[in-house]
Amino acid sequence: MPDQSPVILSMTQSGADTAARLAGMLDAQHLTRGTDYQNVTEALTTQFLAGRPVVALCAAGIIIRALAPHLTDKWSEPPVVAVAEDGSSAIPLLGGHHGANDLARRIAESLEGHAALTTAGDVTLGVALDTPPLGWRLDNPLDAKAATAGLLAGHAASLSGTAPWLAGLGNRVSLSDAGNRDTVVLSVDGAKPLVYRHQSLAVGVGCARGCDPDELIALVGRSLADAGLAEGAVDQVVSLDLKADEAAVHALARHLDVPARFFPAERLEQESPRLANPSKTVFAEVGCHGVAEGAALAAAGPNGALLHPKTKTANATCAIARIEIGEEGQPRGRLAVVGIGPGQSAWRTPEVTRLVAEADELVGYGLYIDLLGLLAKGKPRKDFPLGGEEDRCRYALERAGEGKRVVLICSGDGGIYAMGALVMELLDRPEDDHGVTAAARRVEVVHAPGVSALQAASARAGAMLGHDFCAISLSDLLTPRDAITKRVKAAAEGDFVIAFYNPVSRRRRTLLAESREMLLNHRPADTPVLLASNLGRPEETLTLRTLETLTVDEVDMLTIVMVGSAASRVIQSGDHSAGAGGAWVYTPRGYAKKHEAQEAAE
Repeated sequence: MPDQSPVILSMTQSGADTAARLAGMLDAQHLTRGTDYQNVTEALTTQFLAGRPVVALCAAGIIIRALAPHLTDKWSEPPVVAVAEDGSSAIPLLGGHHGANDLARRIAESLEGHAALTTAGDVTLGVALDTPPLGWRLDNPLDAKAATAGLLAGHAASLSGTAPWLAGLGNRVSLSDAGNRDTVVLSVDGAKPLVYRHQSLAVGVGCARGCDPDELIALVGRSLADAGLAEGAVDQVVSLDLKADEAAVHALARHLDVPARFFPAERLEQESPRLANPSKTVFAEVGCHGVAEGAALAAAGPNGALLHPKTKTANATCAIARIEIGEEGQPRGRLAVVGIGPGQSAWRTPEVTRLVAEADELVGYGLYIDLLGLLAKGKPRKDFPLGGEEDRCRYALERAGEGKRVVLICSGDGGIYAMGALVMELLDRPEDDHGVTAAARRVEVVHAPGVSALQAASARAGAMLGHDFCAISLSDLLTPRDAITKRVKAAAEGDFVIAFYNPVSRRRRTLLAESREMLLNHRPADTPVLLASNLGRPEETLTLRTLETLTVDEVDMLTIVMVGSAASRVIQSGDHSAGAGGAWVYTPRGYAKKHEAQEAAE
């Protein structure tokens, strides 16, 4: 889930002063200040796409113009509130029924201003029927529209159950059965009844490795039905920590739209005296006498109780308890290996932006984290130097093993000469052979692609990768020198466009020159060579050379060297800002020969 704490953006000093006050009152994060319109609109878009509630102290028009291209689904959009710089008004622009109205009210109360609400339910009824308070769930939110319309039209209505948040309806509804604190039903003539459930159930589950998710979901459904309980009343799915990577458990949590939490065997064993069905066999296998019942009771707390004891199928178990003051288990940790592209934020994918915004901690080479700019501001981070790659990946995995959402930051694409493969290697090694702990092996691993340097260089210069290509690293720190030269020779003979990564360093100065000589044996001396440095950053440079004129001294570690094939071509342009100094480079796919063959056939 995205971070639900608001972010506050401001443009002027006056707005920044108000934002600073508001940040403390709302426990929110003040991200930016200043008059740079581009900076603020970029931050607006970034945080909105990441699913964060946004409070912007600026004109509403600025927010509308920035976010209009990204408005697609009213049910998934986060709250967005525009606030006057002096705090006099708070206007919920988006997500009114998903937190924006409440956020605007809190802001107005904090700043002694006015919440300018415009949604009909809130203005006239004083409540949004489709947004019950935390801890409650509406069976079908889509039914709320007709019920709201009915109330506004003066239709007869009745309320069954105790619902303090609906007190604003006053004499619009008649009350009945006020003693029911778990299910509240609002009935409006001409509309389907709105059924609200108090989320007070913990569903404890266990399953065999590889259990079919449908088997577990069906078991839980039957257990709830047998106990006369509704799926909407479930607050969480809980189990043993050894099941943190079990697909069936997470499929069940998604089905119920609730979090999954996990407890160590030692904690579940403390519930043994309260188990209805203790098992010596289970204890021998996992170290506690009951998984499903033990987890449900741990989540329910000492005053909670089993409502439905363990039931089972061939591969799954389920127990249900009512939560009083319970204990929150540990969520499954997640490690996201993300590629942020070569540098500029415009090349960063929305998926990467979302994962970074959700992160509990950022891990990586310090320069790469710094390139995230405002997106990384205020985030806990762990910086590692160049050369500390294994320590970097191990740390990230182990932190995720503690239940954290960790993002490992890579430049370009995380799976191309970056940390993605090393993360997989650590998971593949046995723990006693420099691998990672069992807890780290159970984390969710996500690989989010980024724009690689070879893609960016080709695009900047035209279309060098228009036909077959390969990438070769010239660093012999991890790859034997003989293997590198063998690959260069094969690529030369195959006439591939080649992207040379890590072409030189202070101590490695000869492999690029040797590669140039090998390539000259197989392709023309005037083959175009592109030197692309600091791609996507203010100091970006593109230099066009040929194989004959390529020299090692103008290449450094921040340069990717792109060598064309024998078919690659250069087009001179009158626009000197285009391509590499007014020249475009491309590698044709052979369409000209296709046209020639068609003409000959005709």
